Amino acid sequence: MQDLSTTPAIDMQNITCRFISPDGKATIALQDFSMSVERGEFCAIVGPTGCGKSTTLSLITGLLKPTTGRVNVMGQPVDGIDPRIGFVFQNDAIFPWRTVIDNVAAGPMFRGQRSAQAKELAQEWLRRVGLEKFGQHYPHQLSGGMRKRVSLAQTFINSPEILLMDEPFSALDMQTRTVMQDELLQLWAASGGSVVFVTHDLEEAIALADKVIVLTARPATIKHVYDIDLPRPRVMSEIRYEQKFVQYAREIWDDLRAEVHIG
Repeated sequence: MQDLSTTPAIDMQNITCRFISPDGKATIALQDFSMSVERGEFCAIVGPTGCGKSTTLSLITGLLKPTTGRVNVMGQPVDGIDPRIGFVFQNDAIFPWRTVIDNVAAGPMFRGQRSAQAKELAQEWLRRVGLEKFGQHYPHQLSGGMRKRVSLAQTFINSPEILLMDEPFSALDMQTRTVMQDELLQLWAASGGSVVFVTHDLEEAIALADKVIVLTARPATIKHVYDIDLPRPRVMSEIRYEQKFVQYAREIWDDLRAEVHIG
């Protein structure tokens, strides 16, 4: 019998993903694509614009099926939406007509928890992300960074074993972005889950991740996998000045540059 505790959190093997447009034209997003993410690992994916980075996340969630190949999550084939997976989008998935605490409590209530218990847990998560005084505010009353904290609380309150993140901080200013990156690292370290983080920001990828996967131009396949040997815990405002960080940035950008030009 397979020991599921030792299998990767995510295992994608020999994936090809082909789309057919309304006019009948075929577009191949991924080709001969294989990657794995270990349990508790933070993996960042970088590549040219439009190469298929977000497509990999859709395959993991089950929102998209590969044309060929297989996708396993926790040792089992993906078959529909998995409640163990959390997703943080570039745009906030927040209900504008609900208060902050009601937004955060929505997940546990959807899973059958009583309202009072869900709100008590939501209040605890608002405290963890520094929004304990804003539970009765509405989303339009919050700054971009505060809304992103709500998104993180919404996701982590459900204790996801896998967290998928698609350019989650790209709309934030640099100062707020750095604060949110630190917040994410602290929440991830406490959760023990696996993360797949898609980004266009090479420095962000290196600073956050245990490994960085570089994709080729479309049709995307994996060009190189870099294991990031930087000590944890990491402070985002400091790690970028480490000599080893600078070396990684140069090596990965040299690898990525040609693909960006092709893309």
